[in-house]
Amino acid sequence: MQSGWAEVATRGQQQQRGIRGGLRKGLQWSLVFIGEDKRVGTRTILVGHRPVSETEAYVIQNFCDNKIISSKYTVWNFLPKNLFEQFRRIANFYFLIIFLVQVIVDTPTSPITSGLPLFFVIIVTAIKQGYEDWLRHRADREVNKSTVFVIEDGKRVKKDCDAIQVGDIVEVTTDETFPCDLVFLASSSKDGTCYVTTASLDGESNFKTHYTVQDTAKLATCQAIDCLTATIECEQPQPDLYKFVGRINIYNDNQEPIARALGPDNLLLKGATLKTTRKIYGLAVYTGMETKMALNYQGKSQKRSAVEKSINCFLIVYLFILVGKAVVCTTMKYFWISDHSVDQPWYNQKTQKERETFKLLKMFTDFLSFMVLFNFIIPVSMYVTVEMQKFLGSFFISWDKEMYDETTKEGALVNTSDLNEELGQVEYVFSDKTGTLTENTMEFIECSIDGYKYNSSRTEVDGLKYYEKAEKSREELFLRALCLCHTVQIQYRDKVDSGKSHLETSTLKYVSSSPDEIALLTGAKKYGFTFLGQENGIMKVENYYKEIESYELLHVLDFDCVRRRMSVIVRMPSGTIVLFCKGADSSIFTRVFASEILKTKVHVERNAMDGYRTLCVAFKEIPESDYLKISESVKEATMALQDREAKMAVLFDEIEREMHLIGSTAVEDRLQERAAETIEALHAAGMKIWVLTGDKMETAQATCYACRLFQTNTELLLLTTKTVGEEPHKEEQLHKLMMEYHKKVVNDMPEDVKRTWILSHEYGLVIDGATLSLILNPSQDSCSGYYKNIFQQICLKCTAILCCRMAPLQKAQIVRMVKNSKGNPITLAVGDGANDVSMILEAHVGIGIKGKEGRQAARNSDYAIPKFKDLKKLLLAHGHLYYVRIAHLVQYFFYKNLCFIFPQFLYQFFCGFSQQPLYDAAYLTMFNICFTSLPIVAYSLLEQHIPIDTLMSFPKLYMNVSDNAMLQLKPFLYWTFLGLFDGLVFFFGGYFLFRDASLEDNGKMSGNWSFGTMIFTVLVFTVTLKLALDTRFWTWLNHFVIWGSLAFYVFFSFFWGGILWPFLKYQRMYFVFAQLLSSVPVWLAIFFLTFVSLFPEIIMVIFRNTKRKARQAVSLELPILVSYKHKENGYTY
Repeated sequence: MQSGWAEVATRGQQQQRGIRGGLRKGLQWSLVFIGEDKRVGTRTILVGHRPVSETEAYVIQNFCDNKIISSKYTVWNFLPKNLFEQFRRIANFYFLIIFLVQVIVDTPTSPITSGLPLFFVIIVTAIKQGYEDWLRHRADREVNKSTVFVIEDGKRVKKDCDAIQVGDIVEVTTDETFPCDLVFLASSSKDGTCYVTTASLDGESNFKTHYTVQDTAKLATCQAIDCLTATIECEQPQPDLYKFVGRINIYNDNQEPIARALGPDNLLLKGATLKTTRKIYGLAVYTGMETKMALNYQGKSQKRSAVEKSINCFLIVYLFILVGKAVVCTTMKYFWISDHSVDQPWYNQKTQKERETFKLLKMFTDFLSFMVLFNFIIPVSMYVTVEMQKFLGSFFISWDKEMYDETTKEGALVNTSDLNEELGQVEYVFSDKTGTLTENTMEFIECSIDGYKYNSSRTEVDGLKYYEKAEKSREELFLRALCLCHTVQIQYRDKVDSGKSHLETSTLKYVSSSPDEIALLTGAKKYGFTFLGQENGIMKVENYYKEIESYELLHVLDFDCVRRRMSVIVRMPSGTIVLFCKGADSSIFTRVFASEILKTKVHVERNAMDGYRTLCVAFKEIPESDYLKISESVKEATMALQDREAKMAVLFDEIEREMHLIGSTAVEDRLQERAAETIEALHAAGMKIWVLTGDKMETAQATCYACRLFQTNTELLLLTTKTVGEEPHKEEQLHKLMMEYHKKVVNDMPEDVKRTWILSHEYGLVIDGATLSLILNPSQDSCSGYYKNIFQQICLKCTAILCCRMAPLQKAQIVRMVKNSKGNPITLAVGDGANDVSMILEAHVGIGIKGKEGRQAARNSDYAIPKFKDLKKLLLAHGHLYYVRIAHLVQYFFYKNLCFIFPQFLYQFFCGFSQQPLYDAAYLTMFNICFTSLPIVAYSLLEQHIPIDTLMSFPKLYMNVSDNAMLQLKPFLYWTFLGLFDGLVFFFGGYFLFRDASLEDNGKMSGNWSFGTMIFTVLVFTVTLKLALDTRFWTWLNHFVIWGSLAFYVFFSFFWGGILWPFLKYQRMYFVFAQLLSSVPVWLAIFFLTFVSLFPEIIMVIFRNTKRKARQAVSLELPILVSYKHKENGYTY
């Protein structure tokens, strides 16, 4: 957005570019730009709407208001917008066309028969969506009309939240939520800090410290803050919660303006809550839908499950069947009426208008009429039932007590119910290591100082436990480095003891977003050096002799995933300026003197092989003259509004050079409870497991052995920097290794085995980020596709894969590569940190662990679970059952509708293709809505064809439903032929019963509606009892809906026939059902035809049960479900 200041600045643009020193009062406004031209990517805000120059006009900029709108509809657009969205679905649009055809064309059935089910679906969906949107409106109204206080003319003015404008100074008191994104100006605390929690944004419940610039920290009253004359220039709104680039320019009378950099620590986000601080003042910079919270909640890309794709395929097949039936009947009709005596019998001569009708138009009209007559073969109500099953079924995951964590008091969370069945189809699991497989609860184990190892296995001397000692000064320097190089905050818990000082009567609690830092400080405290906190830029440390040392914190070079290190620059009590740096060995060893590396490298590698997380610690002294240059450079880089991160990265790289290595630390991150058991179960279920981590290879490899990802018989294939070598021959060596591995793993592997990792000999692959970059992005473009293809083939044949030293983007690349490989396997990604979000979003199913690295992963995932062990039940039990339930639901819906319509098709051959309906309009309308709807809903929610304990105990059962087994062509054909067989039995059984016999004592023959009602009765009982036969897990609800549905059908038929409601006696179904049931042959026919229809299913049940009992030695199989795929030892048979 182009600032209004740019228009004013055009007259003096040449002068202001070089301004660094003092300026004339008339040009004071130009300091908004401080050495940079105004760019489109920034905005300029006047603090309190006060112009900084009285001599120049300010062009008011248009910022959005502070109104939050999360709703989709308004009162005026709800109806057209909702209808448009619903009729974008193919099935709804199809039934709308059918309904319009019935209204316009003279069709054999009433428009009510298709219109009522369609409108029922549309109305139910509209009510559901309308109610959800009303809840969003109500929540928006609560937020927008909440009370806030804005500072105007030195007074607190009460306003509604949506009345806040960009540039307003807002007062927020403790435990209140920030009403918009605020730049922190001042607080009631002396040091200009405040504590906030961002649980509603990223799930992190720990306190975060935010800072104001020191120039405004003292303005802690309404009158003082109202006197501030300043402008803030910052970037335009963007959704990254952890990024903010800006600067504040403070104007004093007749003095040079003061410019200060603003970063994420100066920004208070809407939705965060102020804690332990009485009040703060902040400037509104982003409001309403431009706040970071609003930008982060504008939805994710929609994921579609394999079941949805199968439904669409089945729908197309049945649409072709429908068109085929209509074509056959239309053709046969005109063949039938080709005989003049049939076309115009003496008792039914055509009118003149009928004779003059264009024949092709009449044929088309007849075709449409047959389409309408058979249209119920497409189950429109199935979509509502599927949505209901997914929505209600997701609650069973949230209610699962075994997935509830007592420590955090949290259970599983379903963010996307559309993928429930996808949990039963996973072939590849991509897992983070730290915080996912491990606890992310760090414990200080040992350290190395100048090559001397210190741990707890020897006697204690001078606070440290040692083998051989380093020099005393080096020990203390190392421990001071641990106490100073971090971003930990202190919280004190007071004890009641009036006779002692505050420090003596308080217990320390370390607060940090990184558990590693807390572990290192805890280790240093154990060995005599205690970090006491920071106040006004002074860090206090209590040494081994109980003396308090003060260090002036000059600069913090923050940690980031690219640098993999952090540094602090402090002034020692002696006045010396020292830089302390800690980070991964790969990022430290290249920046220290080579002669110091070897003695520490031995300990680092040994610790990594033991599974410990390692960090290296280094330092260097900085001369005063060099520090002044560094300070000026840091200030200049932090003041940049464009490319600030890149400029600071280059500067930090220059500063952190030529350091001296002090030592290393080893911290243990213990495996999560039952992590190894979960890995083994998933592996036994036929899933391939990949571990993607940023840790070094040795540490990650030790963890993989500990969690049984790698077994003792697993042959490891290494593609790492060590095995590939250095320039210039590393690509040649990589090519050689890949061809060797390809021959071993791919060429020598048995063919035609679906899941080849269920074999006696297993291969594991270990690759690091550098080698992966070489494979995916080689220097020779011609090799790019070749390398990637060979690598992909090797990966797909390996049992388990470890990718270490991985960047977040590389994790997503790996997931995408596998997801798009041959066969499009279903992938699942699980992680707990912000660096896992990219792969979680990329995978078919994303699982977030509610860990200690924030809740970004859980917030962006499809499902969130407390612990990694919960993944076992989520997949092996819930995933398996959800897939079986919804697959059976889909097949059952198509089956019962085929049973429903096929007799109608056969009837046309016996009524001269006159489009005469076989069933009454009420039965046509209510078959899917009332008579057969509830039993399948209960089945799809409650069915457990195998007990959950059995599914958990025998993971191999998971493979029986893999590869979308129950929705493949073979089971689809089985259900289709079963529907055709049942339709034949219904129709011809009734036909032979009614053809020559009288069902009444007076010899009166039954009519069309008696024949149709007889078939419909057998139909309802058959499809309902078919579902009862398939049910393995009976509850009172199953009994109620199955037998209740049959009872309701009988009740409705008596009602509709005028028995229970005499006022209906005028219509064509009067007394039909009662007359049918008064005949003994009809009763016998109903029982006999129902039995014959179910006979194939009964035979299948008996055969399967007999076969299962005869094979006691074989592992558990699914009982009786027709489309279930059986495997033994990993092979399909």
